Amino acid sequence: MKFLSNKLSGINFLILLGILTYLYTNMSNDNGYVKAISKASPSVINISSVNNIETRLFDGGSKNDVVGSGIIISNDGYIVTNMHVIERKKLINVELDDGQVYPASLIGFDERSDLAVIKILPSNPLIPIEVSNSSSVQIGDQVIAIGNAFGLGKTFTSGIISATGRDYGNPYLDLIQTDAAINPGNSGGALINHKGNLIGMNTKIFSKTGSFSGIGFALPANKMIEVASEIIQFGSVKRSWIGDFRVKVKRFLLNNKLTYGLEILELRNYGPLFNSGEIKPGAIILSINNKTPSWENLTGALKNSFPGDEINFQILQDSALANYKIITEPIPVK
Repeated sequence: MKFLSNKLSGINFLILLGILTYLYTNMSNDNGYVKAISKASPSVINISSVNNIETRLFDGGSKNDVVGSGIIISNDGYIVTNMHVIERKKLINVELDDGQVYPASLIGFDERSDLAVIKILPSNPLIPIEVSNSSSVQIGDQVIAIGNAFGLGKTFTSGIISATGRDYGNPYLDLIQTDAAINPGNSGGALINHKGNLIGMNTKIFSKTGSFSGIGFALPANKMIEVASEIIQFGSVKRSWIGDFRVKVKRFLLNNKLTYGLEILELRNYGPLFNSGEIKPGAIILSINNKTPSWENLTGALKNSFPGDEINFQILQDSALANYKIITEPIPVK
């Protein structure tokens, strides 16, 4: 009986220890959120943009007003946001964390990543956001989204990384998916980790209503910095281009062997891969520079080449195999 009593006491002790550990962990996480938000918040700003010629409404407002968010990436005033927030013919105003408002000028943009760089001339040095290596993020990581949701002012929401490598079949995209609430106005804002470091820029949502429905997307921080750096240096992105198209993995029998490739689904804009008219939707890419037809190899071939470089494809079209040497071009400005 005494042995049983001691055993029960030991079990009770373990249960108590588990409860205390749980409480401590959650208290630490809560405190971690506070620290992460305090660290990143000064580097995320509100953006408002208005057409040069406004259309006034009966209530005194303007249907051309657009609100969004931006991320400070340098202490001398460079800010990254979504291209769809500022567009091309708009007056852009930036509101800092301390309430100061500055006019901003457009440095350049990249339409395919929906990214724009703007610049202000601050009276004091700004606090650029600290960036983490976005290639190391994992599904299940806790994240916080920061942005000017619905124009109400800076708003913070939390969630996890739901998926990585989302692309909509577009070889120029590689998005992070999150269930942290992202709403209109969050565009161009920051997706940060538990340390308060940037891992992505909030870019779009998947929704039938236009509001949060549990699926949001962010451009990875590594890609954001890469594109922004090129825009700051050259005014545009010197990326190779072979056309605008979508693909999906297709498994099928070839010479009585199960194989797979990347099926071309849709052509949105003809380019070097399609100008000959031979390659059409339904064609299947079987190799890229003599490598397997994976999404990583397709995007890698585009990322690691410059306009004028050659990319080799083996393609199955109408049951016939053919090799193509495609000379890349600069991405056209629309």
